[in-house]
Amino acid sequence: MTYRIGIDVGGTNTDAVILDEQFNVLAKTKRHTTADVSKGIYQSMKEVIEASGVPRQDIQYAMLGTTHCTNAIVERKRFNQVGIIRIGAPAAMAVKPMTGVPADLKQKLNQHVYLVEGGHEFDGREIVPFDEEAVYNAARKMKDEVDSVAVTSIFSPVSNAHEKRAAEIIQEVIGSIPVSLSSEIGSVGLLERENATILNASVVNVAEATAVGFMNALEEEGIDAKVFFGQNDGTLMSVDYAIKYPILTVACGPTNSLRGASYLSGKSDALVIDVGGTTTDIGVLIDSFPRESSLAVDIGEVRTNFRMPDLVSIGLGGGTVIRMKDDQTFAIGPESVGYRLPEKALVFGGDTLTATDVVVALGKADIGDPSKVQHLDKMLLTNIYASMIKMAEKAIDQMKTSADPVPVILVGGGSILFPDALEGASEVIKPENFGVANAIGAAIAQISGQVERIYSLNDWGRDKAIDHAKQIAIGEAVKAGADETTCQIVDIEDVPLAYLPGNATRIRVKAAGELAST
Repeated sequence: MTYRIGIDVGGTNTDAVILDEQFNVLAKTKRHTTADVSKGIYQSMKEVIEASGVPRQDIQYAMLGTTHCTNAIVERKRFNQVGIIRIGAPAAMAVKPMTGVPADLKQKLNQHVYLVEGGHEFDGREIVPFDEEAVYNAARKMKDEVDSVAVTSIFSPVSNAHEKRAAEIIQEVIGSIPVSLSSEIGSVGLLERENATILNASVVNVAEATAVGFMNALEEEGIDAKVFFGQNDGTLMSVDYAIKYPILTVACGPTNSLRGASYLSGKSDALVIDVGGTTTDIGVLIDSFPRESSLAVDIGEVRTNFRMPDLVSIGLGGGTVIRMKDDQTFAIGPESVGYRLPEKALVFGGDTLTATDVVVALGKADIGDPSKVQHLDKMLLTNIYASMIKMAEKAIDQMKTSADPVPVILVGGGSILFPDALEGASEVIKPENFGVANAIGAAIAQISGQVERIYSLNDWGRDKAIDHAKQIAIGEAVKAGADETTCQIVDIEDVPLAYLPGNATRIRVKAAGELAST
């Protein structure tokens, strides 16, 4: 018998589970996320292993969904020293790299910037020849000054020849240094793709330190397991892949919850409400995978265009602070006591009225000491609770694509905040083990690969273009750690681009497969 451990780090709680080969939950734990995120991971892992009684040598897989890289970007800490090369002169000289990026982040990342000649048209034709000598010069200047490099070229999702040659030159001059290529990270749209690539390069060291720390913790527990990281499309990637593309871990927590919700409920198409201690995230399941956003997404106030889940987040969770006013009015959040809920909430002897106190006082949940909230005005609490429900129902309406009611799955430790019926929901499902759906989602996930490219159908033909994209997607899944014999195409999107000549179309393909056994 082989087992797997799944761990997911949230802003308030760090959850862990042990699953058997049939994905049955043998043990689970929920601990408050520590200021030092890694410490919470190790504690959760140790606790769940001891609770399961599973022989350590039989734990073959370990999956981690982590906020390390997200936190680094938001907090502007632990960044790599990044070299930035844009291949696009003279066509792309007017708008400099990191235009529109907050000044504090630009100051940390915008120290070594080089614009060189090259780039392609949408159909793969060179705009101008690639200036290799300029890249050699840039690499010589960056040597000993940077510890990762971000390379972006015009229309590199169509042809990445100039980016790949630049990477070869950089590693020839500098040696073994992480090089992030925009063609492997973002989609069409130069500035947003460049931003995503720069952010990716900036957190390579954070990802590597997290991976090494997690593997060391497993080793200390006597566990020799294959390690995988959660991606933000609800699938997994190998450690090497995660260190190369750490930006793909951003927002993996909500997607783990969506995948876990699908598995626990048996629903492949539904809305999922993931209620944590600080926020409530609402996402959409389509064929058991999270719906992806079609819009550019801001990460740490930086506009990017790499794949992200389509989510609506509201400032409502178990630790959300309720502020009372003299005239019997109130404000719900967005402030939260977060992981300090057990010391700050009234039901635990604290001094802060939280959303958890409201549901306990109204008899809708049994947590802490209900006697500590019995003095509160029940009529006012009823009004507060009704407003909380309205916040969730409004978010449900935002995510629906029609007026028809849809199934809603409630997961997350904070889902005690919501009732068994919500407006806009055909049914409200709160499955067993709902509180650790995120860790379960991380543990059961498949490995995926994705490609997004523009094809000229006059040159390729539609069938040949789609087949080509499928093969690339399967290849990416295999590189990320999937068993090629189990890989299947799970999503295809084909969008004609009328504003480009040559009968152009944008094709996006995702492939997913089971974990490779070797």
